[in-house]
Amino acid sequence: MELRVLQSHRWVARQADWTAAAIAGFGAGGILMLMELIWATVQGGDRWLTTRMVAAMVMGWEVLQTSGYDLAVVIAALAVHYILGITFAMMLAAIIAPFQLDSSLGLVTLVGAAFGVLLYVLNFYGMSGAFTWFADLRGWATFGAHVVFGACCAMFYRMLERPEKRE
Repeated sequence: MELRVLQSHRWVARQADWTAAAIAGFGAGGILMLMELIWATVQGGDRWLTTRMVAAMVMGWEVLQTSGYDLAVVIAALAVHYILGITFAMMLAAIIAPFQLDSSLGLVTLVGAAFGVLLYVLNFYGMSGAFTWFADLRGWATFGAHVVFGACCAMFYRMLERPEKRE
């Protein structure tokens, strides 16, 4: 019979593994983009609408007046999406590491999912003040996609984290 010791999740001076966080954010961001594209296709709407909405953050709201595929819009949306995904992953890692929330896959996944909820609220209720067009994306599908983003990001971080960084 194996005796398990409970781990304290009090703050300790421990640096996150920033490389693992960046890769985790890139991977989870890709999953989020695929989910958005699949959902838009299943719904039968304009599958490039979300792409234009994200690109409009840097290209201006005029991009929202166009339709269909546009390579420049896709490139801008990819850049914004991946930069935000990596940034959010680094924020998540900065929470996970010092509180040792990566002690188990279940815990880190739960923390990541909760972080995804926080991101959804921040993005679609807070940031929609500056980027009003994002209010149209509020809903269960977008909420679920952000929960999946957070959970995947945290799981990827734990899997990629170097053992010496976890100690």
